[in-house]
Amino acid sequence: MFLTHRPFGGSMKNGFKARSSSYHLAAGVAAGDLAGRYADVRALSERIAAPLSPEDQQVQSMDDVSPTKWHLAHVTWFFETFVLKPAVPDYEEFHADFNYLFNSYYEGIGTRHARLERGLLTRPALQDVMRYRAHVDEVMDALFNRLDDIDDAESLASLIELGMHHEQQHQELVLMDIKHVLSCNPMAPAYRKKVPAGVRDTHPLTWFGVSGGIYEIGHDGAGFAFDNEGPAHEVLVNDYEIASRPVTNGEFLDFMEDGGYERPEFWHSDGWAAVNRENWSAPLYWQENGAGGRD
Repeated sequence: MFLTHRPFGGSMKNGFKARSSSYHLAAGVAAGDLAGRYADVRALSERIAAPLSPEDQQVQSMDDVSPTKWHLAHVTWFFETFVLKPAVPDYEEFHADFNYLFNSYYEGIGTRHARLERGLLTRPALQDVMRYRAHVDEVMDALFNRLDDIDDAESLASLIELGMHHEQQHQELVLMDIKHVLSCNPMAPAYRKKVPAGVRDTHPLTWFGVSGGIYEIGHDGAGFAFDNEGPAHEVLVNDYEIASRPVTNGEFLDFMEDGGYERPEFWHSDGWAAVNRENWSAPLYWQENGAGGRD
């Protein structure tokens, strides 16, 4: 019988200066509103990391995973590098080495530590990364208090807006990355232990038909958007059906036990080729333990 591990996006790859005209702040956003949203985003990152030990936050379990500690520092480096250093004349950076350690893809900012070796950064310690976050937040708070008096405040506010969305991207990455980290531990630790809701019994699966036609998708120009989310454009969609709720683990287990990984009619050609090439019999993070029951 298969069990899932209970624990539960991408970063920008181009230099900001080459793309700055692609981001816009909604007109009339007050500094106080921006400060409150900034505080909420920053606090959420720390709540996401709170269930993890310092050791959990250190590990880089594969090339595409970054340690949680690195994510927390990198998003802070963004505000320090692109907001505070240009906007605060007397700003003192927290640590001279952090620009090298926590830069990601920004070639114009200088050299950077190799992505594949982020898990080797036992220093700075997690507590120093949290001090770094507190330092930057303190200076950002002072900046918000005088934002209305700064020349071209709208452009600076737009940059802060971008930084918040960038941090939200990394919040998603932390959850994705820590799932792989914890899955590598033979103790099968959980990110957060919760009793799963019995939606299979309380919400029967039904299907809704959607008529095909020409639909408009993409950003329409109002409010924030990344440059790859627009412009709005029309697409032709065929008739389709969509389920009334997400598939549960138990329902996917039914698919597996019914030979889902042995029946090519359920797969596109590339997927079926991958199933056979990689000898897949279950999704990543699922393990067969020989016990009865469902999880």
